[in-house]
Amino acid sequence: MSTEGLSIPGISIAGSGPSAAERVRKRGLSLFGSVPRPAVVTFAIEAAAVILAVLDVWLVIPEKAQPYSIYLSGAACLAVVFRRKFPFLAVLVAVPGFLAGWAQLASMITLGMLATRRQLHWQTWVGAALVWMCRFVQWPLEDFAELSWREHILDGIYGVLVAGMPIAIGLLVGARTEISNKLAELATSRDRERRFHADAVRAEERARLAREMHDVVSHQITLIAMQAGALQAQTTDDRALETAQVIRTLSKRTLEELRSLVSVLRAGSDDDGPRPGINELDRLIRTSDVPVHLTVEHLPEALPNQVSAAAYRTVQECLTNVHKHAPGATATIRIQGEHGALKIEVRNERASRPTDGLPSGGHGLTGLAERARLLGGSFETSGTEDGGFRVRARYPLDR
Repeated sequence: MSTEGLSIPGISIAGSGPSAAERVRKRGLSLFGSVPRPAVVTFAIEAAAVILAVLDVWLVIPEKAQPYSIYLSGAACLAVVFRRKFPFLAVLVAVPGFLAGWAQLASMITLGMLATRRQLHWQTWVGAALVWMCRFVQWPLEDFAELSWREHILDGIYGVLVAGMPIAIGLLVGARTEISNKLAELATSRDRERRFHADAVRAEERARLAREMHDVVSHQITLIAMQAGALQAQTTDDRALETAQVIRTLSKRTLEELRSLVSVLRAGSDDDGPRPGINELDRLIRTSDVPVHLTVEHLPEALPNQVSAAAYRTVQECLTNVHKHAPGATATIRIQGEHGALKIEVRNERASRPTDGLPSGGHGLTGLAERARLLGGSFETSGTEDGGFRVRARYPLDR
């Protein structure tokens, strides 16, 4: 764990980016649009719709207009405000203002929203018929009766245009929204397929690692245990006998953990199989051959299995690194549970004697950082002012 012979930079953990489904967003700017958009844009569109409807009435209203015509036109402009929540009711409210007043644009806007929300529902056809009738029939009815047949035909054609244009736009916006939803579903399905493929690749890799660990590592450890047993049977030196016994015990324990890991790899589950926990730290410290000062504060009564195993592995790796890279140094371990997390800090002094030159690639600390990331925690490493090394890990408890 010292900086001599091993230099591991600090590691910061960041969250993953958005999925493809979240990136599929369509923003419409039509007065009839129903696709979600920012609140500022929505407010601007609503204000523009109301202002256009009011201007359409205000610019054509005569000076000596009937009061009821003005009230009906104002009600039609007001209907534009609530057309999104109640599109059919908005059309019914706007139609009298078009028939007996001058709210033609308000009726078209409400009809367009009705077509967007209901598409080819019967309410859309009823609304279209009402808007067409308002454009075909002139108010008062006495003036309508005096029109010639040519004027009736022209009014009927213009009525088709007035009612058909907002319906066509509404149907296009609705189709666009439906396509956007389909694209989002397709992106979600594609993300799911990628996850399934990644799981299959991981399962295959787990199986390969399990075979390698069983065929290579377990074989070597078994040979070590056998050699230690042979030494124990042949030697008469008490110190050599004790050393052989320790080697044999550690080999057997390592084989048990290795078999557990192999079963987990083959099962493809992170929760299967027994694993050492924080309750076994005392035995780990006794057999580590490293002077240790251990402090435990506010430890919860029940720790999640994954957090307990991560705490054990953190201390185990740190003590191993102290033994390899800072022989003779004292390790200070502090374990603290607070604010919904388990915090672990392991610090060691500078090495007091030459290192043994044991091989190291820094993979242990990298594995601890990956474990912290998977548990939603953090992992940091840094040197100390006295030439030692410090490891800090944090594992959340509310998973």
